[in-house]
Amino acid sequence: MVKRGMSRRAVLAAGSTIVAWQASPLRAMLRSADAAAGPATRASIDELIARMTIEEKAGQLTLMPAAWGGGIATALNPPAGNNNYPVQIADAVAGKLTGVFNGNGARMALQMQKAVMEGSRLKIPLIFAADVIHGHRTIFPVGVGEAASFEPSLAERTARVAAFEATGAGIDWTFAPMVDIARDQRWGRTMEGAGEDVLVGRLFAAARVRGFQGRNLADDDCLMACVKHFAAYGAAEAGLDYNSVDMSIQRLEEIYLRPYQAGVDAGAASVMSSFNEINGVPSNGNHWLMTDVLRDRWGFKGFVVSDYTGDEEMIAAGFAADRRDAARLAILAGVDMSMSSGVYQEHLPALVRDGQVPLAIVDQSVRRVLAAKAQVGLFDNPFRRIDLNREAQRSRLPASLALSREAGQKSIVMLKNEGGLLPLKPGTKIALIGPFAAEGRDINGPWVVYGDNGQAIDVARGLHDAGARFTVTKGSDVEASIPGGIAKAVAAAKAADVVLLAIGESEAMSGEAKSRTEIDVPAPQQALAEAIAKTGKPVVVLLRNGRALALEGAVRDARAILVTWFLGSESGHAIADVLFGKVSPSGRLPVSFPFASGQEPYYYAHKNTGRPNGPGPLAEYKAHYQGVPNSALFPFGHGLTYGDIVYSALQVAPQMSGPMRVGATITNRGSRAAVETVQLYTHQKVGSLTRPVRELKGFQKVALAPGESKTIGFTLTPDDLKFVGADGKWRIEPGLFDLWIAPSAEAEGVHGSFTYRAA
Repeated sequence: MVKRGMSRRAVLAAGSTIVAWQASPLRAMLRSADAAAGPATRASIDELIARMTIEEKAGQLTLMPAAWGGGIATALNPPAGNNNYPVQIADAVAGKLTGVFNGNGARMALQMQKAVMEGSRLKIPLIFAADVIHGHRTIFPVGVGEAASFEPSLAERTARVAAFEATGAGIDWTFAPMVDIARDQRWGRTMEGAGEDVLVGRLFAAARVRGFQGRNLADDDCLMACVKHFAAYGAAEAGLDYNSVDMSIQRLEEIYLRPYQAGVDAGAASVMSSFNEINGVPSNGNHWLMTDVLRDRWGFKGFVVSDYTGDEEMIAAGFAADRRDAARLAILAGVDMSMSSGVYQEHLPALVRDGQVPLAIVDQSVRRVLAAKAQVGLFDNPFRRIDLNREAQRSRLPASLALSREAGQKSIVMLKNEGGLLPLKPGTKIALIGPFAAEGRDINGPWVVYGDNGQAIDVARGLHDAGARFTVTKGSDVEASIPGGIAKAVAAAKAADVVLLAIGESEAMSGEAKSRTEIDVPAPQQALAEAIAKTGKPVVVLLRNGRALALEGAVRDARAILVTWFLGSESGHAIADVLFGKVSPSGRLPVSFPFASGQEPYYYAHKNTGRPNGPGPLAEYKAHYQGVPNSALFPFGHGLTYGDIVYSALQVAPQMSGPMRVGATITNRGSRAAVETVQLYTHQKVGSLTRPVRELKGFQKVALAPGESKTIGFTLTPDDLKFVGADGKWRIEPGLFDLWIAPSAEAEGVHGSFTYRAA
């Protein structure tokens, strides 16, 4: 029986396996593998494929959850049907598995890889994957929070650290980045991506791919990235996870496909198919999507993996007749690897023998998977990332934690600051109230497989380390009241100078399968806020969330509001740094906060309609809900600083035929230094198809000292003005365009216009 523990003798034996591998014929045959997968590599892989049985080929296309996983990993992805670790090792040795995911670190990887390299017929190394979404041991802000930094280079740096840590634990491949555009905030997976905007989504997708994959995938601190979920998963109808997607080709091409393409163009080695269907065809059986678009049009050379049992789910969707049919449809569509369902291992051999799936198609998928293993250096050294000492040596280093703190600072968005309540003055007597004040929970955020909330810095610890004077009162639970809780909180508020109200969503309310019909602050917390407001003490709301929320009552009306998302390991320190003015808040909303949940889906780049309400009071028979404007409570791009920022002196030419330089003067009239995110928007007034009211075309972060002015310039090109026409092709049409350089998608900033004429 295989034991889960790893003795010193076993470690030494593994070392002898590494030495034996380095002298093996297969290693010699494949040692020429490099990141480019050149002719020598392809020839070597083809030679290996020729030696494989159809069953072994099906095994190379089968990925399973690790039977020996960590507690969190097992809860996220239960190893249904293969939770017997010795059996899983036997399957790996028999060639029935290409690898496993979300396993128990380097110790497990060493044991499994050793068994395969000693006992399997072909000695093809396993690949070890994991959900390293926003950090490994050091946890960074959730994706939508980090996108609030409007700093793609920051995302590249945090992904680089995540790769550094994860590869130390024997992980070769991460199921990230998630690049789905999220325009309905009821969808729980908003927290994983970069929000609602196409440009922001594209830039962060590319940055995260670069960060994970580094300079050379064969390096032992680089992870293979996986762009997901292909495609349009964020457009699930009504924000309901796994739901159908039905949309025009124009919307699909202009908005939802572009971040995936950006990730592919950045060199992503793998792509994950999505759960949803598009216009009646599940992604896992969509040849047009997986082959015509991804491979033929975009030139993607890597491999496609299904999401967790996604191929099998075509049966319940009514697209596949049974498991065999699901396997046939998926492999023919272009899904190379099956995750968790086992349908490829179970049915591909018979499908090939019966002539329903050409052997050449299976061989092509195997070739792609083996080429990826070569890219990450496994054929050169199967134990490249497996080192028991390295795992501890790379985890939670001071520099990594410092980056987590920086990322947290830059992700925080200040929505309000009436009367200059923030930053707090030294010596202020603070009442820290709310379910997220302390207790070391709900800090890291959803989709953290290997991090530990017990190691994360909560708000109370952050205030303590900043030398603050404060008391802590819970007041309520996240979704339940506490007997006497409000009374204690009110008493604490009355005894303080200011209240910090730490409220919002728990980790269990955001993420996969966490769609919400009402995206509000839960009722017990709202009741707590209303009671605190009645004390008359100034309130600073510290909002914890993984999506935009519809704020109301005392929460909406608080004098100051900070959106703190789920900030990860250094959450409390980052929040304290902003509260006390160690840094000026610089985050901007990557999602629009609506007035009410019923506005969803709401996003800034909507159409004008033929009956826009226009400025001023709400009018009858115009495009708005009863009593609610067709706008955001806090729009995309919004965020305040501790400065007083003014936009002036727009520079734009009256006509454009080629690249055009536009600009504006940005001034900080305040007494504190600030960082402003300057945003460029355009709107085509008339087109052959109607166009959104605004579209983001560029942004820049600019640091401004008190009293300082800077002229900020952008280069606008004809490509920036293109859209997909009725014929499904990209085009640019001459005409009049509005242009804004502004602090948000609904702010005026400075506004002008120009006419585009073809050169």
